[in-house]
Amino acid sequence: MPTWPLNALSRRIAQRPHLWHVQETGSGETVLLLHGAGASTHSWRDVIPLLAGRYRVIALDLPGQGFTGLGSRARCNLAHMTEDIAALCDAQGWRPAVVIGHSAGGAIALNLARRLQPAPAVICLNAALGRFDGAAGWLFPILAKLMAATPLAAMAFTAAGASPARTRRLIASTGSRLSDAGIDYYTRLTADREHVDGTLQMMARWNVDPVLDWLPRIETPCLMLAAEGDRAVDPALSRRAAQRLPQSSHVSLPGLGHLAHEEDPGAVMRPVLDWLSDLPPALGAASPAR
Repeated sequence: MPTWPLNALSRRIAQRPHLWHVQETGSGETVLLLHGAGASTHSWRDVIPLLAGRYRVIALDLPGQGFTGLGSRARCNLAHMTEDIAALCDAQGWRPAVVIGHSAGGAIALNLARRLQPAPAVICLNAALGRFDGAAGWLFPILAKLMAATPLAAMAFTAAGASPARTRRLIASTGSRLSDAGIDYYTRLTADREHVDGTLQMMARWNVDPVLDWLPRIETPCLMLAAEGDRAVDPALSRRAAQRLPQSSHVSLPGLGHLAHEEDPGAVMRPVLDWLSDLPPALGAASPAR
């Protein structure tokens, strides 16, 4: 961890069943950051400084991913991860005014709006809110479950070799282009068998249907951001979700892909900070420092 982004902000928290890796900085109302599947707190490395001037920012690694030690393979699904993050917040006395989630983290953020009290405002970036259609509806879950059924799956994946060239191709397939440093972080993650195994466990157990069914009953303000060049998650999913949420706004981000917040954090955070500054004080959102 010494060479990991913002490592000076890192600490470990033992909160059953996991050993969490958390980064925290800033002051004011709390903003909780949730990364997507296969990532870690590093994906927020350029976003955290932009928020920390106005808010207390807490980023965590999801169970089994990054530097969070997985306490139970059975608790890698969306419902259990939501419960465990909520329990961590309760135990630490965190009361997030806002939860920001990228990709799968966006689905967890929306689920946390049902679980946390008071309910936080939610910002989703390229939220993974789609059901699988056609052949993928049965083939992908079967493959993911087969791969996650044994630790050998992660070993086989990492044995294929974690190289910058391989990582760059993987990132490019999402519609994003990252710096050499960004490629290096993901290369290091894909070489970590525990991280790969945790990601496979999450994919094998992923079921977003309950969140989709609950969308019309999520009363908290929500901002749905969608990068127009996202090739991993259809940008139309965010627009359709915004239409079903009672209090929502939708913003398109041109020229960016799935990892938009790593490609151009300024372009992503401009509409975010504008939206946050307009939140009613009753929600506990911070006013910009003057």
